Amino acid sequence: MTSLTRIMVDHPNSVGETYFQHMRFALRFSGMLFAAGFCALVHAVLPFCFEKTASNIIRRLYARIENRG
Repeated sequence: MTSLTRIMVDHPNSVGETYFQHMRFALRFSGMLFAAGFCALVHAVLPFCFEKTASNIIRRLYARIENRG
């Protein structure tokens, strides 16, 4: 295995995923982080909107990471 291939697959393998499974997880995770950030930004300007949305998203993401390989 070349060093580039090893670099690309070592971490996904360490959490029990293939490269593409890990990519899908990371892309979905980053999308949820962007959504949480957007909700927090809107909440900063309009405090009556998204009162608990960002923190709920972060809690769910934390739980998903803690329960992984």
